[in-house]
Amino acid sequence: MIKIGLLGAGHLGKIHLKLLKNIPDFEIVGFYDSDSDVGKSVSEEYLVPYFSDYDSLLAQVDALDIVTPTISHFEYAKKAIREFKHIFIEKPLTQTPEEGKKLVMLTQEANIKAQVGHVERFNPAFLAIKDKCTKPMFIEGHRLAQWNPRGTDVSVVLDLMIHDIDLVISVVKSPVKRVLATGVPIISPTPDIANARIEFTNGCVANLTASRISLKNMRKMRLFQKDAYISVDFLEKKSEIINLISPSTETAADQIRFDFEVGNQKKSLLYNQPTIESVNSIQLELEAFADSIKNDTEPTVTIEQAYQALLTAQMIIDKMPSYSL
Repeated sequence: MIKIGLLGAGHLGKIHLKLLKNIPDFEIVGFYDSDSDVGKSVSEEYLVPYFSDYDSLLAQVDALDIVTPTISHFEYAKKAIREFKHIFIEKPLTQTPEEGKKLVMLTQEANIKAQVGHVERFNPAFLAIKDKCTKPMFIEGHRLAQWNPRGTDVSVVLDLMIHDIDLVISVVKSPVKRVLATGVPIISPTPDIANARIEFTNGCVANLTASRISLKNMRKMRLFQKDAYISVDFLEKKSEIINLISPSTETAADQIRFDFEVGNQKKSLLYNQPTIESVNSIQLELEAFADSIKNDTEPTVTIEQAYQALLTAQMIIDKMPSYSL
């Protein structure tokens, strides 16, 4: 049994607290929040012990789930790693790449498991198509959200776009070559809407847009590769795949197929809508964290991968010279 503690009893922290109670490999020792009134209230609601002191909680656990504001990630994680505790840390990894790099080094030295909460990797719509993304060469992503003060301690690049940055890096599997970007602050001091063009050394280009001042929510991504078009709707949990197939290929009667001609050549397209499993993405990522500790395997979203996403986010922000992390 893995003894785990939680840091941060805000909106997301309470979701984690509830789900941790359903994971057999975890035993919740308790949680810490800097606001004692919040801590006592949440403790009564979820029947989980509240620790008014971080060090006291740290001493009694094998692992920590860090769900605090980004600005505090580095200090909490650094102390936990130096005590050889496994850590799950919400995205973004840290406020700056410099802090992220230090945590990567500390994690490697301590030889502990560290997973980062890029939860869209566990979205069932993405899980249904990720193995089909063999070599995307153009990717377009839109992540739009209605205004919510929560998360505005950082730029929209770190608040929202970083989800898509991580997803793109995970499927492209090629170093970033160049970044172009623009962003505009509307309500908060940092950009609330941003667009970035990420060019990779293998020739792939990703065009990402993120906004937290939209009238409606949208989380969509389209991926284009040789002989295939893939669409993912992270919000509606839907995916579509259109493959170019040989005209001579036999297809089932219930499959949707389009036959046409380009010049003198016959072409055929096959439409497929993968079955999407009904799963809780946050619970899946926490279960994956438990599995990595229990089986001594690499976490699904490693701290090194999260650092690369953070580094790319910094490159994007650097293209907006008026703003900084």
